[in-house]
Amino acid sequence: MKRREAEDRGRRAERLAAWWLRLHGWRILATRARVPGGEVDLVARRGKVLAFIEVKARASQDAANLALDAHRLRRVAVAAERLAPRYMREGDDLRIDAIFIVPRHFPRHMPNVWQG
Repeated sequence: MKRREAEDRGRRAERLAAWWLRLHGWRILATRARVPGGEVDLVARRGKVLAFIEVKARASQDAANLALDAHRLRRVAVAAERLAPRYMREGDDLRIDAIFIVPRHFPRHMPNVWQG
């Protein structure tokens, strides 16, 4: 049952993150985009910026700060690289962002978290 609850919590966090992005001028192109080797929670565009976004829901700010490590980011980077041709336009700036969802706080959007 815990796996199902975690899955539901993750989906709610992704929906909240998508709305947060929309409120800030982003257009959501895909949710849970999967390719062999990984998944990207959200693919979004604002102007010439194409962002592949990892969403993390945690119970506290401290837990959120520890939610992304190099291994997880590498998997997102692999998926983003494989997904980019589907969404990329000439002249786009690609990046990998993260959004942290913590109860009783506004979502925290961290742009360009992968510098690989």
